[in-house]
Amino acid sequence: MSSVIFRVYQGLGRLAAPLLVGLYKLRARQGKEDQNRKGERFGVASKERPSGNLIWIHAASVGEANAVLPLAKQVVDGGSKVLLTTATLTSAQVVEASAPEGVIHQFVPYDTRGNIKRFLNHWSPCLAITVESEIWPATFHELEKRQIPLIIVNGRMSEGSFSNWNRVPSFAHSVFGTVDCVLAQSDDDAARFKQLGAIRVRPTGNIKFDGNVPECDPVELADFKDQLEGRPRWLAASTHPEEEVEVAKAHQELKHKFDRLLTIIVPRHPVRAQEIREELEQMGLVCTQRSRGEATTNATDIYIADTLGELGLFYRVAPIVFMGGSLRPIGGHNLLEPAQVGCAILSGVHTQNFAWIYRHFSKEEGVLLVHNTSELADQIENLLHNPAEVQTRADTAKALVESGRGALAATQLELQQYLPVKQPEQQGRSRR
Repeated sequence: MSSVIFRVYQGLGRLAAPLLVGLYKLRARQGKEDQNRKGERFGVASKERPSGNLIWIHAASVGEANAVLPLAKQVVDGGSKVLLTTATLTSAQVVEASAPEGVIHQFVPYDTRGNIKRFLNHWSPCLAITVESEIWPATFHELEKRQIPLIIVNGRMSEGSFSNWNRVPSFAHSVFGTVDCVLAQSDDDAARFKQLGAIRVRPTGNIKFDGNVPECDPVELADFKDQLEGRPRWLAASTHPEEEVEVAKAHQELKHKFDRLLTIIVPRHPVRAQEIREELEQMGLVCTQRSRGEATTNATDIYIADTLGELGLFYRVAPIVFMGGSLRPIGGHNLLEPAQVGCAILSGVHTQNFAWIYRHFSKEEGVLLVHNTSELADQIENLLHNPAEVQTRADTAKALVESGRGALAATQLELQQYLPVKQPEQQGRSRR
């Protein structure tokens, strides 16, 4: 990797070291970092490296971590250990709760040469796998120097990201040319990776179609359904700042048309729950929070579901789901989980992070797209008045998920040639 831009990138990384410390402190004050594990973000391990072959898998956040756990299990079953890194507190909690034995979690270090060298000196993986769109030049460069093969699985390259990389073609080719193989979500993604310099690219599909149906406690489900008996309700899932207010405005438009209407909000980052509550109560709405164990009464307007790992419960009590991160230019969130459960799904139009899925679902009427609060309220009103349409849309979405399965098996097959032979006591390193 000899691009002049890359050398500038490395230099900026060295200069940014004090700024990264400041960034970490700011995020820690905001409740977005685990202060007991600060060292991990700077390449200092908090756990010992296990003996034998170790595969490093990096997944940015919750959705990617959940999607890649079956691959991690396959690696462990093959006799290797897995180091699974993520970047968010929520994803760390999900991994700690769900990962099979043999998987170690660490927070991913910031992408500077010093951080990555410390990280790789300790962990010394024999293979690195990064998920979707986690492209980190310093990390890729250091892996290449150490002759550690690098695979991108479930590779995603949005039109916007492609345009940005294409502005610096020599830099892009120096970065993507270090990747041994890209297993892309779609033909479009594969073509973009190739144009940016990736040499070996295979479109294997989106492994999120193969995800497990979100689970829930049947006792909790029965109790919650009893609390909500007879109440019209809808769910806003994975919402971001400003979106909760938009959802609340839609609720205000609808509450005079539907007696005892309840809107359930599941914020993308539960740490924001108190901030959300204060905003909505200033609008005159009655809120309750799940984390506080507060009962939902007939007077409750908004139920703030600020707990982890319970989306399966809320999808099952609310047949109509709006996917957040889409009314604002965030990029959208994965609609496959509510589709698997059997929900009628709505979304804003800012869905570039899942462009192919949303185009496909929209074309087949598996998702309704709205541009603003008024359209959201209108569509929710129509669905609340028409349970038959809710069921039809839910059935369509569920069928679309089923038709998309198979990517996980294709990805596992492609990875076989890169995974080390089962040698539990050997700590060798694969070479290109």
